[in-house]
Amino acid sequence: MKMIRMLPILLAAAIQVNAQQDTSKNWSLQECLNLALQKNQTLQVARLDEENGLYKTREVRSQAMPQVNVTGSFTDNVKKQVLVLPGEFVGQPGKVVTAEMGTTYNGAANAQLTQQLFNQQVFTGLKAAKSSEAYYALSTRKTEEDVIFNVTQLYYNLQVTQQKKKVVSANIDKLDKLVASTTDQYKVGLAKKIDLDRIRVSLTNALSEQTSLDNNIDILTKQLKYTIGVDVDMSMHLPEMDLKAVEATSGNAVSLMSSFDLTNRTEFKILEQQAILLDLQKKAYQAEYYPSLSFVANYAYNGVSNKFDFFKTQNNGSTALWYDNAYLGLNLRVPIFNGLATKARVDQAKTQIKQLQQQKEMTEIGLKTAYQVAGVQLRNSLTVINTQRENMKLADDVYNSTQNNYSQGLATLTDVLNAATGMVEAQNNYNEALLKFKLAELELIRSNGNLRTLTNN
Repeated sequence: MKMIRMLPILLAAAIQVNAQQDTSKNWSLQECLNLALQKNQTLQVARLDEENGLYKTREVRSQAMPQVNVTGSFTDNVKKQVLVLPGEFVGQPGKVVTAEMGTTYNGAANAQLTQQLFNQQVFTGLKAAKSSEAYYALSTRKTEEDVIFNVTQLYYNLQVTQQKKKVVSANIDKLDKLVASTTDQYKVGLAKKIDLDRIRVSLTNALSEQTSLDNNIDILTKQLKYTIGVDVDMSMHLPEMDLKAVEATSGNAVSLMSSFDLTNRTEFKILEQQAILLDLQKKAYQAEYYPSLSFVANYAYNGVSNKFDFFKTQNNGSTALWYDNAYLGLNLRVPIFNGLATKARVDQAKTQIKQLQQQKEMTEIGLKTAYQVAGVQLRNSLTVINTQRENMKLADDVYNSTQNNYSQGLATLTDVLNAATGMVEAQNNYNEALLKFKLAELELIRSNGNLRTLTNN
């Protein structure tokens, strides 16, 4: 019995432990991207736009479907219209007589069917609606790519900033040890107070830099959460950047520089789809010159009476008279002249097509430029990575050697502090080179239209 009572407590504890494990786990880039594709608010709006585009297509398609309308009316002629007649009509020559027209009550029900047989505007509109679906789908895809690009960019920036903090923290540990050893030397008269103060100043500066990096990490983390679309208060931890893995893949990135394909860029596909839509818009305006033909079928059922007895049968004394009528026909509309309004609309469409062509050329130049800049950046980053890797090792050796010489009285404190500064600077330069390499690689992946591959790695 006690065990049964304990079950809820054990389950709650297990759930809490699992929750803590989930919040403390390291978020991989793929996990962030896949979650962003589900949660990002801008992307959700784009998907709703795409869904709304389907409804617009249905709306346009309905114009080519049969249109059926049913109407009804009831009239109470409180004061009937009077018709003036010569008296000869009623055997009263030389006089003028009046007669009421119609009946007091009139009721009618009417049903009409209309079907477009030929309407070039409607047919062109159907093609445009179908093309609009493709346009909205491409717009959604472009938004997805933007989300992937922005999340990846923030992810790399955050990882490199964490790496910088790691370097500064390691330097703080070294300075702490140096403060401790110099304090001991100062107490026995082997070091000057100014030397101890200089080390403490360097330590304070390093601590300030660490605080600044902490703030940057906090800001970047919040920006990443916002871009993904998750609660800003949710716990999120990124794994430490695997520097060796980045270096190992750096050689493969060179192949990205020789596979630029403009037609594979979603931005360019959107412009091409816009060109199709503008051309259809022009044709829709031109279709205003065409005649239109529609079929119409009408059926009406009418009732008239001087008494309100429509709901009675003739066997019960109803005076209402009911009759029906129907017709079939064709409606032809031939446009003749509308003040050159159609020509003006066609000219506007032609101008918009020319503007779009200019925009396509500008976009092509911009995309090619971005690709070439990314290629240059990638080559430079690879060179800097190799250089800074060696420089970082050398700076580390110099620091260790200088610190050893300082402890033996063979080097000055200035030499030690300069060596420490050089070591931190070399490590940060190496991290910056890695970041620029990853961002250039990201731009090249986008240039190839392969951003979605980042979610599958």
